[in-house]
Amino acid sequence: MAIVLALSLMIGELWRSWGVGRPIAFVLDDQLAGGFMIIAAIAVKRESMRSRAAFSASWGVAAGGLYGSFFGKLVDPESAQAGNWNIGVLTLLLGLAFCVSLACLALSITIPLADGAPKTSA
Repeated sequence: MAIVLALSLMIGELWRSWGVGRPIAFVLDDQLAGGFMIIAAIAVKRESMRSRAAFSASWGVAAGGLYGSFFGKLVDPESAQAGNWNIGVLTLLLGLAFCVSLACLALSITIPLADGAPKTSA
């Protein structure tokens, strides 16, 4: 789920911004967040407290980034820059991604470590 959402975020932002003159900072933040999520998703396969903390943090970064984008478009769609997307479709996709990121953040925190998983190593 994390890798799918990360790739969707990264590719969707590239599509949204391609050729419409959006500032590079708004493209790079989603690329960095998606990269962090992919790395954390791979690391969590070797379950430990550190990998779980990084994984939960990556969901938090995604939720935090999606929060402003989603609610900004929901509250004031006239000033939103949708780029290559239809504003309604973009808002729906951002809302869905925001809800998924919140649910996965909660799950990543509350699901207990597997039996025998190291408590402190990476």
